[in-house]
Amino acid sequence: MNLPASFIDYTRSLLGDEEYDKLAAALQQEPPVSIRLNNEKWRFNKEQADIGNEKCPAIAEQADSAHASFSVPHSSLNKVPWSSEGFYLDERLTFTFDPLFHAGCYYVQEASSMFVEQVLRQYVTKPVVMLDLCAAPGGKSTHARSVLPEGSLLVANEVIRNRSQILAENLTKWGHPDVVVTNNDPADFSSLPSFFDVILTDVPCSGEGMFRKDPVAVEEWSPENVAICWQRQRRIIADIWPSLKPGGILIYSTCTYNTKEDEENVRWIQQEFGAESLALEVGKDWNITGNLLRDEESDSSENSAQEAPVYHFFPHKTKGEGFFLAALRKPETEEDATPAFSFAKGKTSKKKDKKSGATPSLVTKEHLNVAKSWLNEEESAGYQLSIEGTTIQIFPQQYADELAAMKQSLKIVSAGVGVGEVKGKDLIPDHALAMSSALLRRAAFATEEVTYEQAIAYLRKEAIALSTTAPRGYVLLTYRNIPLGFVKNIGNRANNLYPQEWRIRSGYLPDEIKTL
Repeated sequence: MNLPASFIDYTRSLLGDEEYDKLAAALQQEPPVSIRLNNEKWRFNKEQADIGNEKCPAIAEQADSAHASFSVPHSSLNKVPWSSEGFYLDERLTFTFDPLFHAGCYYVQEASSMFVEQVLRQYVTKPVVMLDLCAAPGGKSTHARSVLPEGSLLVANEVIRNRSQILAENLTKWGHPDVVVTNNDPADFSSLPSFFDVILTDVPCSGEGMFRKDPVAVEEWSPENVAICWQRQRRIIADIWPSLKPGGILIYSTCTYNTKEDEENVRWIQQEFGAESLALEVGKDWNITGNLLRDEESDSSENSAQEAPVYHFFPHKTKGEGFFLAALRKPETEEDATPAFSFAKGKTSKKKDKKSGATPSLVTKEHLNVAKSWLNEEESAGYQLSIEGTTIQIFPQQYADELAAMKQSLKIVSAGVGVGEVKGKDLIPDHALAMSSALLRRAAFATEEVTYEQAIAYLRKEAIALSTTAPRGYVLLTYRNIPLGFVKNIGNRANNLYPQEWRIRSGYLPDEIKTL
């Protein structure tokens, strides 16, 4: 790797010769591989399997065996110390060809970025509405959704349209119903003042921390690009700041090393908005680096801002890529005390009302009753069904007003969980329902356990041949007792209902398959 000369000069002056030489050596090494497990998905699926298979000990035994094999990483010594469900792997797996990856049982996430969990666990102790502003492809969103207090709502946003679709896919696979995905510019959120309790801004940056994983980041780096980045980052913060509630928490993060995008922007947030920096309890053995401006201008009146508690991850000190994080609290102010989104309570878009009044719904009461029968009655008690065109959705009832407000101002990609879509006279179960461990009532469907080869064929959206004993109608396919999705068995074949745009496009299998 040939690093830019100006990067070498700046970083050497920032860290000193000895530390820089260690960093440069680390950048020549292979990056570690890490994943984060989705234990909530497994727990719910095992409970559902136990309920549905009380009269079938063989299937229950199979579920227990799968649970044990899935939990193997928990017994290893390769745990990411700052993440409750993060683990390092000894080698990179063939993730594309692992059915459990497609089923949302784990997410491949860079270890350093899992540190976001510490802010949420230490400062978010009650249900909140959280925004992940720059969320695609979804690593931090799926992580936040796993550690937020029960009863919280996560809004995951991505400004680039095709990346927002990928974000929605990954969050759907993760399976939590209390999620909204949006496709908006940060400035669009100005119409929702004092709306969010927590905002995560993993802002676009110069990408110095990704140098050993992304050669393009090395090629595109320049001092001029750093200047463009820190200015854009400030515009993003300025755009989103009014949407944060007084007393709310801003999590500011980058994957870069330089202080212009890191410490100096944190100092700017403090001075511009009166934000309070929040300290985190961290383990000494995590080898996290603190504020790199600490020793500069110690007699300056701005010194308190410069000494804000911040957290740098350097690959020669921590097992992961370059990462930076700071947590800040918005001051309480009287003028911001009343959430301004209250105008939307109980209202819906006039445009939508007019349209729905002109076109009779194809969704009947019978369809709604079928949809209800597919849901776990206990887990879905706090949710409400709604009709969106020909689809039936389910969303947490307590956040109906917030969703109505967002629909008036934002481009909603997805909200809650799709239960089913009406085609002709039939209600076809939505793939999102199969992925939602909490809401899916597995006993409502015939279930067929498939082999690895069948699972890959299904994920390629190829034709699937079920056993001769499989009943006709909608069948839930499982792999190692984890739902993969639905097929419609019509006897001589089973129609594959896996989403076309999510299919595995590769037509070959690697010579060596390595899965979890």
